[in-house]
Amino acid sequence: MDGSIMFWLSLFLLALLAGAGDAAGGRGGGGGGERRGVYVVYMGAVPPRTSPNFLHETHLRLVSGVLTRGKPAENVVVQQYTRVFSGFAARLSEPEAAALRRKPGVVSVFAAPVSHLHTTRSWDFLQQQTAVVVKTDRARRRRSSPDATATATAVSSASSSSATADTIIGLLDSGVWPESPSFDDAGFGPVPSRWKGVCMAGDGFNSSNCNRKLIGARYYDLGVGEVKKRPSARSSGSSPRDEAGHGTHTSSTAAGNAVTGASYYGLAPGTAKGGSAASRVAMYRVCSDEGCAGSAILAGFDDAVADGGDVISVSLGASPYFRPDFSEDPIAIGSFHAVAKGVMVVCSAGNAGPDAATVVNAAPWILTVAASTIDRYFESDVVLGGNNTAVKGGAINFSNLDKSPKYPLITGESAKSSSVSDTESASHCEPGTLDASKIKGKIVLCHHSRNSDTSKLEKVDELKSAGAVGSVLVDDLEKAVSTAYVDFPVTEITSAAAADIHKYIASTSEPVATITPTITFTEYKPAPVVAYFSSRGPSAQTPNILKPDVAAPGVNILASWIPTTTLPPGEKKPSQFNLVSGTSMACPHVAGAAATVKAWNPTWSPAAIRSAIMTTATQLNNDKAPMTTDSGSPATPYDYGAGQVSPTGALDAGLVYELGEDDYLQFLCNYGYGASQIKLIASSLPAGFTCAGAGNASKDLISDLNYPSIAVTGLGTAGSRTVSRVVTNVGAQREASYAVTVAAPAGLDVKVVPSKLEFTESVQKLGFQVTFSVSGKNAAAQADLSGSITWSDGKHTVRSPFVVSS
Repeated sequence: MDGSIMFWLSLFLLALLAGAGDAAGGRGGGGGGERRGVYVVYMGAVPPRTSPNFLHETHLRLVSGVLTRGKPAENVVVQQYTRVFSGFAARLSEPEAAALRRKPGVVSVFAAPVSHLHTTRSWDFLQQQTAVVVKTDRARRRRSSPDATATATAVSSASSSSATADTIIGLLDSGVWPESPSFDDAGFGPVPSRWKGVCMAGDGFNSSNCNRKLIGARYYDLGVGEVKKRPSARSSGSSPRDEAGHGTHTSSTAAGNAVTGASYYGLAPGTAKGGSAASRVAMYRVCSDEGCAGSAILAGFDDAVADGGDVISVSLGASPYFRPDFSEDPIAIGSFHAVAKGVMVVCSAGNAGPDAATVVNAAPWILTVAASTIDRYFESDVVLGGNNTAVKGGAINFSNLDKSPKYPLITGESAKSSSVSDTESASHCEPGTLDASKIKGKIVLCHHSRNSDTSKLEKVDELKSAGAVGSVLVDDLEKAVSTAYVDFPVTEITSAAAADIHKYIASTSEPVATITPTITFTEYKPAPVVAYFSSRGPSAQTPNILKPDVAAPGVNILASWIPTTTLPPGEKKPSQFNLVSGTSMACPHVAGAAATVKAWNPTWSPAAIRSAIMTTATQLNNDKAPMTTDSGSPATPYDYGAGQVSPTGALDAGLVYELGEDDYLQFLCNYGYGASQIKLIASSLPAGFTCAGAGNASKDLISDLNYPSIAVTGLGTAGSRTVSRVVTNVGAQREASYAVTVAAPAGLDVKVVPSKLEFTESVQKLGFQVTFSVSGKNAAAQADLSGSITWSDGKHTVRSPFVVSS
């Protein structure tokens, strides 16, 4: 089996075992000494006019009915959901859980899963990219589009307007560091009156840590497997305070204040700011070092919606190899009810790329975000002896080595321990394969690949402990991500660059080198590219919905961080900022953009906001060429969805694709859920609503969901497929005429009817149909074909990507 697959399988088997441990509990209890674990009992939407107290008692009675006589339900129920949706988490045995599954009113019962975190210049870069695309598009049209600079200024103004200051971004994450300047409330007015949240006191955190910027903070007892709200508790995770840095980074990326003079010990200097800097922040700490308990995630959603948030940002998710079904996925459940209440939910796509079909958080009511690079590069070179040739590399280190190449240079292979026979493992510097006496005082060249047994940081720690003075790592896959080695001189190079170093080593009996400290380069090209780690489509659950939706900056992102003890040489004070990569970092970029769109359009639904973000996304890099992946291959909708998010463009979308709760319920019908489940999940069913029931054949109808992108499967067998869409005119001109253009690959015929949409004062919604037909004798054998459908009135460009597969 491929080493990369083995790596991911082993990683997620550990996660699965953690979840199994949560289910098993490891503790005795119940009748007959049965092992007990935390199970979530999900009961759908809160029925109209139902009080939380009534639900509280209902949950306890339900549990009492399956427990051993005399055992109080209060002793096993560890969390209840009563504000937006109904359900609870309880410590149960498997027979008790099975009994609850058979109870009326229960949608699902499942062992509480453990999710994991998907772990500045980025906003300036996004605006620059919008300007590039606008100018390029303007050159192609007869009628010019709005001036890019003016529009970018409008976005900046929107981010600091009083309207934006009334938007609230809630984050389900690892907590927050309230002392960060990103959350200072100077200049902020009163907290919006609709806010119903709280600032919970906990370890090292009190209510005064919240202010008019950080308006709310909640936490949940984060011992994975036993989650319960306990404001007075004093155990691990009993505080909204961030102990990992992740939540502080994501929240400041989404809505942090503009902080001048920000940098990571001098690297990436400039102004760090969030995408919607005038928005308020509310943190829901659902994660600890052990992971993110499913019962805590559900509690976070329940609170974030009821507290009054506008956008919820979720930078975590399940394993792509053991993903739960929608009715047993805390993120899918929580986000469904959030969207039903009009709250936008933005989630990271996962970090399991570049393998196909690894995207998570793929429910159609979620806006799913992939990760891309920005135009910043952190360069650290290897300078070789002889003629002082510099071999370009990239990483984050604060090398204190002499600038002259005087340190002996050796390969891992030549430093192999005599007790080790595996030369390849030694060349990869796997722990235990090298002779410490051979590497002490030297720079060691090590290869690294996806099938390496250990991480780069583990290898470097081993070399550092053995007395090496530095290391050069050869890594083609991860070249776009600058790993932070901080206090140890390390740089990373490509295989092509490594060939030059090997040639130099072979040319002399005493090869020497040095490693230069990192410097920052901007306007790096090409950018953006899709990051190697970003999870790819198609969605394994719903291939008839194109996921991810969009891409956003997620590589080497500078944002606020918690104090750290690992400092560069000579530094005495921790940096208030850090450079981090992951789809976790991409997600809050889009959450910030969504909050700005919401501020400008307060009545818009989550679907309309998502549509505006998707249909105005860009597909060009700063070379004005089509975006690629970081391996250089052309990027496809499976890599980046509709393209790179354009916060500027999303404010003037022209047309939007609307969806409501009824549409998502019909999706669940087509997906295979029965009418009885649908009735429990929904707060109320529309008049005349029918559900065809379970059946795989109906999944083809998912392609007709009024989504801003189109995905069709089975075209090779059917030969032809027609899907329907409806668009709503949201432009300033109520009378508008849009014409369609189609970009289709060879082997696929695409016809749009009608080819023009004429909006009038009385007609603001219009439908159209798209027919896909295979053409050519080899068309049916082609796995995936992609293109786009674009509507334009000369001012607005409304683009929808499509993918069809055989």
